Amino acid sequence: MAVSDSSRNALLPSFLYAAPASGSPFHTGVGGPPVAAPSTATEAAVWAAAPSEPGRRIEMYSPAFYAACTAGGVASCGLTHMAVTPLDLVKCNMQINPAKYKSISSGFGVLLKEQGAKGFFRGWVPTLLGYSAQGACKFGFYEFFKKYYSDIAGPEYAAKYKTLIYLAGSASAEVIADTALCPMEAVKVRVQTQPGFARGLSDGLPKFVKSEGYSGLYKGIVPLWGRQIPYTMMKFASFETVVEMIYKNAIPAPKSECSKNLQLGVSFAGGYIAGVFCAIVSHPADNLVSFLNNAKGATVGDAVKEIGLVGLFTRGLPLRIVMIGTLTGAQWGIYDAFKVMVGLPTTGGGAPTPASSKA
Repeated sequence: MAVSDSSRNALLPSFLYAAPASGSPFHTGVGGPPVAAPSTATEAAVWAAAPSEPGRRIEMYSPAFYAACTAGGVASCGLTHMAVTPLDLVKCNMQINPAKYKSISSGFGVLLKEQGAKGFFRGWVPTLLGYSAQGACKFGFYEFFKKYYSDIAGPEYAAKYKTLIYLAGSASAEVIADTALCPMEAVKVRVQTQPGFARGLSDGLPKFVKSEGYSGLYKGIVPLWGRQIPYTMMKFASFETVVEMIYKNAIPAPKSECSKNLQLGVSFAGGYIAGVFCAIVSHPADNLVSFLNNAKGATVGDAVKEIGLVGLFTRGLPLRIVMIGTLTGAQWGIYDAFKVMVGLPTTGGGAPTPASSKA
């Protein structure tokens, strides 16, 4: 659905745009009118058009660029995770109490009977806040680290070892992102899996801190890293690889000649495929996070003994594949839609771009 220039201008703060030097020649960018091109073959600056201000641009890899990517990450992760709260709620309860929540359909039935329809969104506030913070760090720092490691490698090795750069960049970003997410994740799991503990974040956070102290909010940080770092490495590396393969093998025209709607469709498809791989890789740690945040004083050993090795890999997995596939596809679609809206190119379709040395 098209967004008018006036609507986009009202939504987007002017600090996201930086004016290029006067007299710069222009080339065509994604999502807007012609944009500034480097004045020499060795100049590193790349510009993307602001949607409603033809005379102003976002410079690629500038602070404004990373601010835009951070804002896109907030929208993509916070909104999507909040939207799938019912699925997450059933999944967490299946992991914690499989005798009661035996399947997806019966799990929804139990929740409906015991808590009513409004119970399906229990814990939506910590979900929204936690995953918004995580998304901001995940996408913003991924773009930063991808560029940073590409610059270290240089043009030849950045292209040759691009998958390693995607893996390293996403892992580095996720370490930071999980530090932002962990407190809200702890409260969310406790609210969702212990009926009567709290109504939501406002009373759940004080109760949690009173019971386990502020350090208890980070009790699950190591399992969270164990879940999220492999998940995010798979999410970004497989997405970049799948998108590149789609443009190379399934679409006859180069990416630069494809419509914005087609590019966003590729982003969603690549994200969904990546999400299936993500769910499988990170599922054992997801079971650990749910167990540790639900049981006071529990250890990883207690979780393995209670759930079992097979259970760590299989309990709640089908639902999580559906949830994470849809979630990841939607996240990439929203993230790239935001980038297009502010005049930036969509993600993927080529190797990282290292900086060139200036003359």
